Amino acid sequence: MATLSSTLAVYFSFTLLCFNLISASFSPIDHYLVNCGSLEPTTVDFDHRRFTGDVSDPKASFLTSTESISLADPNPCPKSSPIYHTARVFTRPSKYKFVIKNPGMHLVRLHFRRLRGSLDFSNAKFHVLANGFVLFNSLSMEMGKDVEIVKDYVIGVDSDKLVITFVPSEKSNFAFVNAIEVISAPNDLIADVAQYVSFDKNERIHGLLKNGFETMYRVNVGGWKVTPFNDSLWRTWVTDDEYLKSNDGSSKVHFGGRINYQEGGASREVGPDNVYNTARVIRSSGSSIPELKMTWTFPVTKGYKYLVRMHFCDIASIARGMLFFNVYVNNNLAYENLDLTEVTNRLLASPFYADFVVDGDSSGVLTLSVGPSNMSLPHAVDAILNGVEIMKINNSVGSFDGKICAHAVLKSWKRGNGNVLYPMLAAVFMLLMAFVIMHRRRTGVTDSVVWWRLPTEIPEVNLKYGNQLSSNKL
Repeated sequence: MATLSSTLAVYFSFTLLCFNLISASFSPIDHYLVNCGSLEPTTVDFDHRRFTGDVSDPKASFLTSTESISLADPNPCPKSSPIYHTARVFTRPSKYKFVIKNPGMHLVRLHFRRLRGSLDFSNAKFHVLANGFVLFNSLSMEMGKDVEIVKDYVIGVDSDKLVITFVPSEKSNFAFVNAIEVISAPNDLIADVAQYVSFDKNERIHGLLKNGFETMYRVNVGGWKVTPFNDSLWRTWVTDDEYLKSNDGSSKVHFGGRINYQEGGASREVGPDNVYNTARVIRSSGSSIPELKMTWTFPVTKGYKYLVRMHFCDIASIARGMLFFNVYVNNNLAYENLDLTEVTNRLLASPFYADFVVDGDSSGVLTLSVGPSNMSLPHAVDAILNGVEIMKINNSVGSFDGKICAHAVLKSWKRGNGNVLYPMLAAVFMLLMAFVIMHRRRTGVTDSVVWWRLPTEIPEVNLKYGNQLSSNKL
């Protein structure tokens, strides 16, 4: 198995962390927060962010739908954010268009939660596309459950607009969305290089920024849940308890001092203080080094590659140069004798991250471990991990969810899907005609049957939903 020498530390510190420090008060050039289906000009969510209604200002409307319906929950859950109290429903392919002033990587978040009422959201089956990417296919999720679903992506935009398209499937009546976020990503959020790790390879690869990324897991190891209000990119970091497979001999560490962000190093946009000031560690209490590892397991979809980002910050050592440990990805040695003192310019409590690309194999599980190395010292910290992010990389057809490309999804609709109302009304019409014919035969009527012409324009579905209904055809 190929391993990395200590010179890899210099590579990571120089290439992965060679960006300028972004200001703690990150202010994105492109910043769109849209409350879909809302008729209010603004809606404030639980994290004090202001979302704009998608048609509240016709001159600045993002929606270019040919057929859509605005719905409001007649009895919203008081514990859910106000952005989940309304939704926009589509019965045909429909688009949101956003003007992009700052081309490059952008954060795209889609929010979904079913509304209460007469509409059966379990029948919502649809694709979502964005500038050539297939973001997801709702067939892979249960949209009818009463839970909040956030789909979180980082995709490149090299033009002056980002178009997000909702396409109902051929077996569905509608697509829907509750809220959309489009935000310029910091320049240092995703590096263009990483270390590819497999059973027989451990090599540097380039060109990551040609891809898109979907966040599958964002974990605060050893700490508490971090909400968007406490993250400069408005992300959520969950606790690691659900994913921790083995923790014998490990302990949690909490740091009350200042995190030493450095120019050219990991910024607060890469990882917030609340991630770097907590960790899980392995300590040797005596003269012997513990023969154990901390291991986390994450279910993943096979057939995709994943970008694994592991966050480190030595908040536990009493002095510099005392922490050496190994990092394993899918049980393969990814980083040998990692010395955080060396990669952080000999500063304690200074953040560092390492990016690895791995394959989602047939096991459907991605495993991460840290443990002592042959350079670990007694009476010292022998392994540490502060945070984990796992991002799915799009496949060869530009999809995060299946083997159908965006062009094929749109072509499939045009080829014969049409509006699902047509076959429904045609069936009703034929049944009505059959009833008229049978009735006339039974009553002895011999004059010719009067046939009614099938209407060529089908009115929009009248989806009754509480007392709120707003129909828009643009």
